[in-house]
Amino acid sequence: MNSLFCRHNRFTADCPICSRGTLLDPGRGGARRGSGRSASGASTPTRSGARRPSSAGAARSPGYPSAEVGPYEDGEARRYAVRLERVPGGLRLAEWSGGEIRRRAPRLAVDDLPSLVEAAAERGVLDGAEAEALRVAVVAAEGSLGLGVSPGRAGDLRDELRVEPLEGAGLVRVARWMLRPGTGWELREAPVMLPGARYLEAVSAAAAPDVGGG
Repeated sequence: MNSLFCRHNRFTADCPICSRGTLLDPGRGGARRGSGRSASGASTPTRSGARRPSSAGAARSPGYPSAEVGPYEDGEARRYAVRLERVPGGLRLAEWSGGEIRRRAPRLAVDDLPSLVEAAAERGVLDGAEAEALRVAVVAAEGSLGLGVSPGRAGDLRDELRVEPLEGAGLVRVARWMLRPGTGWELREAPVMLPGARYLEAVSAAAAPDVGGG
């Protein structure tokens, strides 16, 4: 029998019985096309369905109250700003560059101290008493600071917060020094985080002309 005709004397392509499950089945192509669309949709997302970084999982810096001065330039021609922040545990003074904290004791212009204190007071970094006391100290300095020291302890070690002018640069370095047994005082090249009272004590001492360092 001619393969064009089935046993029901119909064109094989037109016979719903004999064409079922074959390439001539009219429903087979539609099912295949439908499954193809489904597979395509699952494996190749559209632009609107493309995955995006989750805002919940993105790294964020905590929103601490802060004030900053600068920019400045270090000896390697790198620009940075100095930021004072109220963080858990006290006040952090640090250099920032490119959105990151620098691992260095902060250095800033003596003339910028008053504006840093004012901005910190306005933005809630300093409370009223801290801000007023620091205002008095920086005004007393009149743009010129000597060495100011606030002594304290870090565990079993003695430490000092020192505010010290850098010769010929118009800058002041605010840094912690640690007394190491057998080696003496050691500068910590790192951001400073201490209670506000320690900063006030060191700045007030630096503003007094007769104060020396330990």
